[in-house]
This record gives sequence, structure tokens and C-alpha cells, in this order.
Amino acid sequence: MTRGETGAQWETVRRLADWLAEGSTQPPEMQRVLQCLKLGEEAGEVAEAVIGALGQNPRKGFSHTWDDVADELCDVMITAMVALVRVHPDPPAAFEAHLAKVARRVLPELPDGPVAPRPAP
Repeated sequence: MTRGETGAQWETVRRLADWLAEGSTQPPEMQRVLQCLKLGEEAGEVAEAVIGALGQNPRKGFSHTWDDVADELCDVMITAMVALVRVHPDPPAAFEAHLAKVARRVLPELPDGPVAPRPAP
């Protein structure tokens, strides 16, 4: 993914955040709080899809597929990105800095410093 593609994605997320704000009757501070709480709701939908993909709800059986799980995970990611737009003045920089910090903490480094790619499974 190129920086341009990443920038276009963040622009789409900003537009989604603006659209949500325009339709809200809540003040901006409450919109930020509600967007963060929305993450919990979306995570619950991931859990429901996983349970359905495994057929572990005796009432519903195999009610979801792993594609459904992937869709719900994407909803979590989009919701988190919108929340980041609402709470940080530079969400792409905040995300990149945090991702780099996590990568430095847990991934092996190459001798010159960048994170080593993981071998393909």
C-alpha cells in the first residue's frame, strides 16, 4: 500500500466522521465518547460472527461465515479509525507512531533497524 492509498483511506474516514457528525444531535465531546463506545458494540458483532462461524449457538447453528467475521473486523477497524479522527488532530501520524512502537516492542529487528518481515506461512 502506498502513502497515497493510505492518505485516500484516511480522507474517506474523515468524510465518514463528518457525515456522522452532521447527522448527530450530540455535542462534539459526546460524539467522541459515543464513537469510542461504538467500538465495543462492533467488537460484540465480531464475537457473534465467530460464534456463528463455529456453529456454537445451539439456537442458530452455523449462522455466519468467516467472510462475515472479516466484514465485522473491518467494521471494527473503520469504527476505530473514525474514533481516532475524532480524538486526535493527526490520526494517520498517531496510528503510524503507535504501530511502529508496538512493532519495535514485539517484532525482531534487522541489523540496520527496520522490522524484519515475517516469513510466509
